[in-house]
Amino acid sequence: TGVQTCALRSARPMTSEDPDTIAYGRLMHRAMRGLIQTVLTDVAERGLPGEHHFFVTFDTRAEGVDIAPWLHDRYPEEMTIVIQNWFDGLSVDDDGFSITLNFGDSPEPLRIPFNAIQTFVDPSVEFGLRFETQGHDDPDGEPPEDDDPEDEDAPHHDAEVVSLDTFRKTH
Repeated sequence: TGVQTCALRSARPMTSEDPDTIAYGRLMHRAMRGLIQTVLTDVAERGLPGEHHFFVTFDTRAEGVDIAPWLHDRYPEEMTIVIQNWFDGLSVDDDGFSITLNFGDSPEPLRIPFNAIQTFVDPSVEFGLRFETQGHDDPDGEPPEDDDPEDEDAPHHDAEVVSLDTFRKTH
C-alpha cells in the first residue's frame, strides 16, 4: 500500500539529435502531460467524479499563460489553483486548458498551457505528478539542451522524478 517513486537518471544530457540515445526525460514529460490532458478532457465532458479534485501549480511567467493582471501581480512566479466545487467553461486542447474559477466572488478566466504546469495533484486518491525540470526557452517545455553533450563542463540535467510521497495524506 506504499506510494511508488520513479526516478530517471542519465550520465549525460540526452539530445534529440543523438540517434544512439533514447530521450527518456522528454518522453516521460510528454506522457505525463498527456495523462493530465486525458483527465481534464474527461472532467470537461463528464464533471468531477466522486471526491476527486485537483491542485494544479503552474508557472505564471510561462509563455501562453493568460491570467488577469491582478492575479499575475499577486502571483508573479507561480500559482496553485484548485479545481473542485465551482468551475466553469473547462475546455482542453493539445496545448493546455482554459477554465473560469471563482476568486472572492469574482469569476476569472484562466488559460494554462500544459508546459507551464509544475505539479498536478489529486489528493482524494493520493496521486500526484511533479515536473522537476521546467524549460522556458523550448516550445515543448523541455529543458534546454546542451550544445556539446561530450563537454564535461556542460551542465547536466537533474533526474526526472515522479514522487507521490510528497502528496500523501497524513492522518
